[in-house]
Amino acid sequence: MSKGIIKSFDLGDGRIVTVETGRLARQADGAVVVRMGDCMLLATVVSAVEPKVGADFLPLSVDFQEKFSSVGRFPGGFLKRESRLSEYEILISRLIDRALRPMFPDDYHADTQVAVTLISGDKKIMPDALAGFAASCAITISDIPFNGPISEARVARVDGKFCINPFMDDLAKADINLLVAGSIDSIVMVEGEMNEVSEEEMLDAIKFAHEAIKIQCKFQLELKEACGNKPARVYSHETNDEALKARMTTELYDKCYAVAKSANPNKKERTEAFKKIAADFFATIPEEEQAEKTGMFKRYFFEVESDAMRNCLLDEGTRLDGRSTTTIRPIWSEVDYLPSTHGSAIFTRGETQSLTTITLGSKQDEQMIDGATIEGSSKFILHYNFPAFSTGEVKPNRGPGRREIGHGNLAMRSLRMVMPDSTVCPYTIRVISDILESNGSSSMATVCAGTLALMDAGVPIRRPVSGIAMGLIMDKKGRYAVLSDILGDEDHLGDMDFKVTGTEKGICACQMDLKVQGLSHEIMLKALYQAKEGRAHILNEMMKTLSAPREDYKPHAPRIEKMIIAKEFIGAVIGPGGKIIQEMQRETNTVISIEEIGNEGHIEIASADKAGIEAAKSRIKGITQMPEVGEVYEGKVKNIMDFGAFVEFLPGKDGLLHISEITWERLGSMQGVFKEGEMIKVKLVEVDKKTGKYRLSRKVLLPKPEGISEGQGDGGRPQRRQPQN
Repeated sequence: MSKGIIKSFDLGDGRIVTVETGRLARQADGAVVVRMGDCMLLATVVSAVEPKVGADFLPLSVDFQEKFSSVGRFPGGFLKRESRLSEYEILISRLIDRALRPMFPDDYHADTQVAVTLISGDKKIMPDALAGFAASCAITISDIPFNGPISEARVARVDGKFCINPFMDDLAKADINLLVAGSIDSIVMVEGEMNEVSEEEMLDAIKFAHEAIKIQCKFQLELKEACGNKPARVYSHETNDEALKARMTTELYDKCYAVAKSANPNKKERTEAFKKIAADFFATIPEEEQAEKTGMFKRYFFEVESDAMRNCLLDEGTRLDGRSTTTIRPIWSEVDYLPSTHGSAIFTRGETQSLTTITLGSKQDEQMIDGATIEGSSKFILHYNFPAFSTGEVKPNRGPGRREIGHGNLAMRSLRMVMPDSTVCPYTIRVISDILESNGSSSMATVCAGTLALMDAGVPIRRPVSGIAMGLIMDKKGRYAVLSDILGDEDHLGDMDFKVTGTEKGICACQMDLKVQGLSHEIMLKALYQAKEGRAHILNEMMKTLSAPREDYKPHAPRIEKMIIAKEFIGAVIGPGGKIIQEMQRETNTVISIEEIGNEGHIEIASADKAGIEAAKSRIKGITQMPEVGEVYEGKVKNIMDFGAFVEFLPGKDGLLHISEITWERLGSMQGVFKEGEMIKVKLVEVDKKTGKYRLSRKVLLPKPEGISEGQGDGGRPQRRQPQN
């Protein structure tokens, strides 16, 4: 058996990362096993020899998957096997994809698949921080054309100190949590969340991560050398017609420049103008050549359109819609738009619009998280929907894709940083953002609309959050412009999409994607400060609509009240098979949940009906209350016997009300005295020490008739007198 090649490096704090290749998955173009502690990832890459006919882009697919066997667990569900990727796996897949994609040559169009699999888990180590590094290792040692290597590293600030790839327990204490990807020369991707930190602190974290990335990239070059330094495969995936390219540049550049300079704020009209230029020219190509030259024509027109837009902006400072580089599009917003939701808001910026709603729920509405490495529940959920009509397109609705999940996660991270503690706001909260129009940065519109909707719902967030998407235009001469609040076209034709969210105190979350290979710290810092000004402007516009959370929740929103009971009463409240708690919920119109924490039972009672909550509380108090001799109770007659009645004076606790203790007058029988189910007041007069049985009295609560001595106590019959001497 092959022993393969094994190399390792130190993260800088004594923790060792080992990379093994040449033993597993040898028919892939590249395969490695990366190990840190007991965490092991298998990363493979395969790329087709030839592209599919007509391909004019890189069909790259990246999948990260956790095997439940890696941590000795069974998958949930009926099939008991791994199926489609979870949201967590999709998010990691996106992180890898966004770091790798800019590093492939522009003219490489072969189907390429990267698969990273968690084959052994470690409860202390998060695999996502190693996944991008593993994928890059597999590509680097292959013959697939790649302008890498790259690596990804998580940087966190724990107790004021930066650390690389911290353990899970340490990460819970971090106020900065960023996943950074880069090459030896520059940063290519950033994503993460922060607890309202400054621009300088965020940049310091990125720089710290980059130093670790440089070491990991150099290690990959050494690994490639150890594997024989396989040369990149020779390929030719594009057919070019230089004469056509030159003709298109000559005839179309000025026309595209004129559209770019027209400063038309209407997206649809601009799009139609560019389309007409393209269609008119394409019609001049001989019909018999059109099928052959369609792919080339699309590439060349994109280059002409991009060059015209870039040069117009860099030469004249004019953006497609006429704004300056720092101007934010017009904003309008409205809250309480939907009367039946628990909170709602519309946020519109230019041609991007989000309608966001809030739903408040109980503990039973928490989202259960059942992953191989992460288990638990979440009380804060954000769902982002991007229907085709928002861009004027016709597409079938197939549910959320990777883009929707990624954008929703960014908005969720941003708002989660300002959510109140559960002791202040006990609700499970679901935020739903429906994008109704889209022309640039709908995820940032979700953050703004989400903030307003939460405040409209009365959720006491710590501070309002706003968000902005920054763009970048660069040319080969080194000139550049940072753009605030980018349009969809500026994202499509530009070089960067840098989303930043935060409060007036600092940054909460960010997401940066590049189409160029790397970004200098100088440009990044300029983008961050320009984003700060833009965020402040947007936040000021939002505050004109609603400046603080409402003092109370909506009248139709559920109220939640909490109770704490002794641990030994949990079973009594639930009842056999849940009978008692289900009956309580049904009869009081409430939702009741119980959680055992330490030696206590923590109960939440949720309902929009205050009387129902009080009734449920009363019944729970009754169940958990210890009977006390001398106390008076409101009891229900359960059974009537010849010698008296059994009365349930506390839930689940019955006592005997003897016929002699019902009234001061003597009763000959129980006929007609009570009805079963009748409510009566009784006093607990005795608890039998041997049997634990309860003896009740009703007559002691009634006025004593005249003529009855103190000694008379058996239903009006005189006590036997002792004979006198």
